[in-house]
Amino acid sequence: NMNIASNMFNMMKTIYMMMLMLLIYIFYTIMMRQMMKTKEYTMLIKSMDYINKNKYMINLNMTNKKDMNNNIGPLNMDILSIIYGSMLGDGHAEKRKGGKGTRIVFQQEYCNINYLYYLHSLLANLGYCNTNLPLIKTRLGKKGKIRQYLKFNTWTYDSFNMIYSEWYIKNTSGKGNIKVIPKSLDNYLTPLALAIWIMDDGCKLGKGLKFATNCFSYKDVQYLTYLLHNKYNIKSTIHKGNKENTQFVIYVWKESMPILTKIVSPYIIPSMKYKLGNYL
Repeated sequence: NMNIASNMFNMMKTIYMMMLMLLIYIFYTIMMRQMMKTKEYTMLIKSMDYINKNKYMINLNMTNKKDMNNNIGPLNMDILSIIYGSMLGDGHAEKRKGGKGTRIVFQQEYCNINYLYYLHSLLANLGYCNTNLPLIKTRLGKKGKIRQYLKFNTWTYDSFNMIYSEWYIKNTSGKGNIKVIPKSLDNYLTPLALAIWIMDDGCKLGKGLKFATNCFSYKDVQYLTYLLHNKYNIKSTIHKGNKENTQFVIYVWKESMPILTKIVSPYIIPSMKYKLGNYL
């Protein structure tokens, strides 16, 4: 009976905490919506839009895919470099349900707002997404913490189906598909793609740099280290990414950091220079 009472108490405590977290989130959401209606908030957003549009200039003003004609012909190297670099990190492709095309989705935490606006400006100027700036959104994180993030996606294109088919395979141990490293990355790991990979998933570690490749298999990570060395003479090693030895990360040697920095420096935005330490 004591065990039953203890279990019931713990269950009620868990339910209470979950309800409290939900109420906090609802209250925060309502407050944010009310604030968005105020004149001061509207002026603040307009001011931020002006600053960011001028910081990362967008030369087009397109809010409808029908106004663009970039759905005809092959994809150029710029758009493929941006997408492939992002896919190595947090970017992902979505095959549209009921449709024939694919879109690419980009998302960053609020602390990386400058980087996301930079990505958006690249894609907007190439005509692959709405030129309106992505808005700040909120979500409920761990332990009930409210997190802010930004997210945008490209328009849907049939030509992006090739990207989806190369980057995803069927998950044999579960539902859906999983991301893999395509062999074609050899063609598209350009200096721009490498810079985006660093800004997306790179991290300064000691006198070197770590790529958080945790979501890829050991074989895929091996291929990435091969590409770094074969294409750019960048030396790196594979390290364990977790205690269970089921995830893997790449560490770029300090001896190769000057080479890496020289290759990517033209594309690294100011807020991301810290990832290259004193080499930049």
